Amino acid sequence: MEIGNLLTGIPSQLPEELMETLLMGREFRLERIVSRGHQSPPDYWYDQTEHEWVLVLQGEAILEVEAQTDSIRLSAGMHVNIPAHLRHRVA
Repeated sequence: MEIGNLLTGIPSQLPEELMETLLMGREFRLERIVSRGHQSPPDYWYDQTEHEWVLVLQGEAILEVEAQTDSIRLSAGMHVNIPAHLRHRVA
């Protein structure tokens, strides 16, 4: 049995996003990603081969989807399922 806290163990300085695999199975991977104002590089779009489910625990994130003109603003408690190959970025 493992007990942890998603909100602890975060360095005070984060030059890059903190990514850590918490749990992995044959068909899935659960990661903790901590971001402090990080965003995708200009003109860069993620085009992933896997579906991605994102949950915001604290703060907010702005997600841009290439096929949409409006951004998606996610606040604490909100989640989104991003299908594989849906080009997206964090603004």
